[in-house]
Amino acid sequence: MRTQVAIIGAGPAGLILAHLLARAGIDAVVLERRTRDYVEGRVRAGVLEQGTVALLADLGLDERLRAEGLVHTGTNIAYDGRLFRIDMAALTGGSAVTVYGQQEVMRDLFDAAEARGVRILFEAEDLVLEGVETDSPSVRFRRDGAGHTLACDWIAGCDGFHGASRAAMPADVLKVFERVYPFGWLGILAEVAPVNHELIYANHENGFALASMRSPTRSRYYVQVGLDERIEDWSDVRFWDELALRLGPEAAAGLERGPSFEKSVAPLRSFVAEPMRHGRLFLAGDAAHIVPPTGAKGMNLAVSDVAMLAEGLVRHYRDRDPSGLDGYSQRALARVWKAERFSWWFTGLTHRFPDMDPFARRMQVAELAYIRESRAAQTVLAENYVGLPLV
Repeated sequence: MRTQVAIIGAGPAGLILAHLLARAGIDAVVLERRTRDYVEGRVRAGVLEQGTVALLADLGLDERLRAEGLVHTGTNIAYDGRLFRIDMAALTGGSAVTVYGQQEVMRDLFDAAEARGVRILFEAEDLVLEGVETDSPSVRFRRDGAGHTLACDWIAGCDGFHGASRAAMPADVLKVFERVYPFGWLGILAEVAPVNHELIYANHENGFALASMRSPTRSRYYVQVGLDERIEDWSDVRFWDELALRLGPEAAAGLERGPSFEKSVAPLRSFVAEPMRHGRLFLAGDAAHIVPPTGAKGMNLAVSDVAMLAEGLVRHYRDRDPSGLDGYSQRALARVWKAERFSWWFTGLTHRFPDMDPFARRMQVAELAYIRESRAAQTVLAENYVGLPLV
């Protein structure tokens, strides 16, 4: 088998890259270890930056998004029982975010891939990347009990944190920067109306909470928990009581309770791998970086990565111009680190850390009070939340 670009992973990064390349007439094959149902069913992010929405529209993949997505022009912060709103649209010249679950994005990407002839090979196992330092890289894999080799010009590693792509980078080339947080998020999905039409980020002395949603009738809620917490110890009643407490009486006044149908604990980490290119191998999305979900940047960063990578590949094949590919890692990492900074800062501002003393707690409250009173501070938060531009 041969193609121009071998894409490892059929998540958001891999599928959007495949659509971008298909539009440009660049041949690509996507290799995915799991089944479509597995990839599409993963419960992940649900807040899309302005740039992500614009890219999906540009690709003609926004029909359901426009019909079902929830456009948010603001977001809310609660602390010590007080609630205030940040008017993102007013502070950023009209920018907004759209709540539309990653599962829905993946469904749109897969459906369009079938219609447009984008080639995806599911259940491609035991992937081995070869020759990434040569002009003739390839990917070996097993599928349907037989071995296969996919020869290519370039390999795009979009296969997530635990995938084979980053592991193919030599240890003396790869630098890793990481911060593992001493807590996680206990999240539930419930068929109840959201407590607010926009998200609420809550800082409480017991810990962080987030009121989010997937639709006007489906809510997604989180509370900060210790890494040693067991899901079995959190009944629905306990969860709802703790959520209401942390949101505060004003925010929780309209809280609708109901049985949860999904409950899980997700650890938090900040992670960046540098560089994002080695030879003929490029890393994109979670293969190269992880952000805590506080800033809603994970999938959006994956999209910006592949938008930059696609630009470089188009310039290479259309104009014989290598500058886009040569500058990909530096350009992508510049945006990645800004998103990492915002997510790290917002996590530190809204969560309770095990070693937090009364002074540190007072500093959190003082900063939140400053943001509440300062248009300049709100503008900084809003600009980062709706998404920094590609540069």
